[in-house]
Amino acid sequence: MNRKETQGVLALIKAAYPSFYRDMTREDLVAVVNLWQKQFEDMDSRLVLAAVHALIAERAEGYPPTIGAVRAQARKLTAPQQMTELEAWALVSRATRNSAYGAEKEFAKLPPAVQRAVGRPEQLRAWALMDAGEVESVVASNFMRTYRAVAEREREAELLPAFIRETLPGFRMERALPADDAGKKESRKTEEEEKAKGEKKTEEKAPGNTADKL
Repeated sequence: MNRKETQGVLALIKAAYPSFYRDMTREDLVAVVNLWQKQFEDMDSRLVLAAVHALIAERAEGYPPTIGAVRAQARKLTAPQQMTELEAWALVSRATRNSAYGAEKEFAKLPPAVQRAVGRPEQLRAWALMDAGEVESVVASNFMRTYRAVAEREREAELLPAFIRETLPGFRMERALPADDAGKKESRKTEEEEKAKGEKKTEEKAPGNTADKL
């Protein structure tokens, strides 16, 4: 959405809530336009207008819709219905039945969000070799809890403007590792750090090292 389109969206909001903008100075209005234009530069103006119209129609209170409310409404209008945790588990449960020898192939069939909740193909293989009753109870419960967290994180990330998603690595989607894998990953990290410290000490003690000359 460009600046002219942003002004059109704000003109619509001002027409619906005239008293809210009555005492604003020109500088205030310019700041509002700048903010909205930056926040919605990644969206089509027609979608933003549709979201604003929908919010105006359904809001009973006398306050104009916020940027967050408009982005959430726009996502609601365009995003496909998200898979429930039970639906996600049904896919995983089906995949585990063929994962004793075909885990990679079954993992590749899963939707991205479900893959992130599973972690990796080897996890499907491990579940395939477990007792079926335990898989359908303990494993299912743990998976659905992880999937809820993954799905919620994705929803939150999708509501962020593109310029934030592109510049903050912390908002990138990462696979949800099982607790034992997370521990192994942390253990490997610690071992690597200790190894690096040892190598550094050896270098400092070596003849001709710059640190020894100071």
